[in-house]
Amino acid sequence: MKIAISSTGKDLEDNVDERFGRCPYFIIVEIENKKIKSSKTIENTATAQMGRAGISAAEIVANEKVEAIITVNIGPRAFDVFSQFGIKLYQAPGKIKDVIKQFIDGKLKAISSPTRTYA
Repeated sequence: MKIAISSTGKDLEDNVDERFGRCPYFIIVEIENKKIKSSKTIENTATAQMGRAGISAAEIVANEKVEAIITVNIGPRAFDVFSQFGIKLYQAPGKIKDVIKQFIDGKLKAISSPTRTYA
Protein backbone atom coordinates (compact mmCIF):
# COMPACT_ATOMS: atom_id res chain seq x y z
CA MET A 1 0.00 0.00 0.00
CA LYS A 2 1.24 3.46 -0.87
CA ILE A 3 0.38 6.46 1.32
CA ALA A 4 1.15 10.19 1.21
CA ILE A 5 1.73 12.41 4.24
CA SER A 6 1.69 16.22 4.27
CA SER A 7 5.05 17.16 5.74
CA THR A 8 6.88 20.16 7.20
CA GLY A 9 10.19 18.72 5.97
CA LYS A 10 11.90 16.13 3.81
CA ASP A 11 12.16 13.06 6.03
CA LEU A 12 10.39 10.76 8.47
CA GLU A 13 11.71 12.67 11.49
CA ASP A 14 9.74 15.77 10.48
CA ASN A 15 6.16 16.55 11.50
CA VAL A 16 2.89 16.16 9.67
CA ASP A 17 2.02 19.59 8.27
CA GLU A 18 -1.39 20.79 9.41
CA ARG A 19 -2.14 22.18 5.93
CA PHE A 20 -2.62 19.77 3.08
CA GLY A 21 -2.72 22.13 0.10
CA ARG A 22 0.03 24.43 1.33
CA CYS A 23 2.42 21.95 2.96
CA PRO A 24 5.96 22.26 1.56
CA TYR A 25 6.48 18.51 1.00
CA PHE A 26 4.72 15.18 0.71
CA ILE A 27 6.35 12.03 2.03
CA ILE A 28 5.30 9.06 -0.10
CA VAL A 29 5.63 5.77 1.78
CA GLU A 30 5.15 2.26 0.48
CA ILE A 31 4.09 -0.22 3.15
CA GLU A 32 4.39 -3.96 2.70
CA ASN A 33 3.78 -6.63 5.36
CA LYS A 34 3.24 -3.90 7.99
CA LYS A 35 6.70 -2.43 7.36
CA ILE A 36 8.04 0.53 5.41
CA LYS A 37 9.32 -0.84 2.11
CA SER A 38 10.38 2.53 0.67
CA SER A 39 9.87 6.26 1.06
CA LYS A 40 10.51 9.34 -1.03
CA THR A 41 9.89 13.05 -0.73
CA ILE A 42 8.23 15.19 -3.36
CA GLU A 43 7.97 18.96 -3.30
CA ASN A 44 4.50 20.45 -3.25
CA THR A 45 4.67 22.83 -6.19
CA ALA A 46 1.10 24.00 -5.46
CA THR A 47 2.23 26.14 -2.51
CA ALA A 48 3.09 29.07 -4.79
CA GLN A 49 -0.37 29.24 -6.34
CA MET A 50 -2.62 32.18 -5.46
CA GLY A 51 -5.69 29.94 -5.28
CA ARG A 52 -6.85 26.35 -5.64
CA ALA A 53 -3.67 24.97 -4.09
CA GLY A 54 -5.66 22.12 -2.57
CA ILE A 55 -6.85 20.86 -5.95
CA SER A 56 -3.35 21.04 -7.46
CA ALA A 57 -1.79 19.36 -4.42
CA ALA A 58 -4.42 16.61 -4.58
CA GLU A 59 -3.59 15.99 -8.24
CA ILE A 60 0.15 15.81 -7.44
CA VAL A 61 -0.49 13.16 -4.79
CA ALA A 62 -3.08 11.24 -6.83
CA ASN A 63 -0.55 10.95 -9.67
CA GLU A 64 1.69 9.04 -7.24
CA LYS A 65 -1.00 6.31 -7.15
CA VAL A 66 -1.45 6.50 -3.37
CA GLU A 67 -4.30 4.73 -1.62
CA ALA A 68 -4.41 6.91 1.49
CA ILE A 69 -3.50 10.41 2.68
CA ILE A 70 -2.46 11.43 6.18
CA THR A 71 -2.78 15.09 7.10
CA VAL A 72 -4.35 17.25 9.80
CA ASN A 73 -6.66 19.54 7.84
CA ILE A 74 -8.09 19.28 4.35
CA GLY A 75 -10.32 21.69 2.47
CA PRO A 76 -13.45 20.86 0.50
CA ARG A 77 -11.85 20.96 -2.96
CA ALA A 78 -9.02 18.54 -2.15
CA PHE A 79 -11.48 16.37 -0.23
CA ASP A 80 -13.68 16.14 -3.34
CA VAL A 81 -10.72 15.16 -5.56
CA PHE A 82 -9.76 12.32 -3.21
CA SER A 83 -13.36 11.17 -2.93
CA GLN A 84 -13.56 10.93 -6.73
CA PHE A 85 -10.36 8.84 -6.84
CA GLY A 86 -11.42 6.64 -3.90
CA ILE A 87 -8.39 7.68 -1.86
CA LYS A 88 -8.91 7.35 1.90
CA LEU A 89 -8.09 10.24 4.24
CA TYR A 90 -6.76 10.06 7.79
CA GLN A 91 -6.15 12.75 10.39
CA ALA A 92 -3.05 12.65 12.56
CA PRO A 93 -0.75 15.34 13.94
CA GLY A 94 2.75 14.48 15.14
CA LYS A 95 6.04 13.10 13.96
CA ILE A 96 5.75 11.32 10.60
CA LYS A 97 7.48 8.11 11.68
CA ASP A 98 5.09 7.82 14.66
CA VAL A 99 2.05 8.53 12.50
CA ILE A 100 3.09 5.81 10.03
CA LYS A 101 3.25 3.30 12.89
CA GLN A 102 -0.22 4.37 14.03
CA PHE A 103 -1.48 3.94 10.46
CA ILE A 104 0.01 0.46 10.20
CA ASP A 105 -1.59 -0.43 13.55
CA GLY A 106 -4.99 0.85 12.37
CA LYS A 107 -5.16 3.58 15.02
CA LEU A 108 -5.72 6.70 12.89
CA LYS A 109 -8.99 8.61 12.69
CA ALA A 110 -10.56 8.59 9.22
CA ILE A 111 -11.59 11.93 7.73
CA SER A 112 -15.16 11.71 6.43
CA SER A 113 -15.70 15.37 5.51
CA PRO A 114 -13.56 18.47 4.91
CA THR A 115 -11.93 19.81 8.08
CA ARG A 116 -11.57 23.34 6.72
CA THR A 117 -13.94 25.62 4.87
CA TYR A 118 -13.21 28.77 2.93
CA ALA A 119 -15.20 31.98 2.84
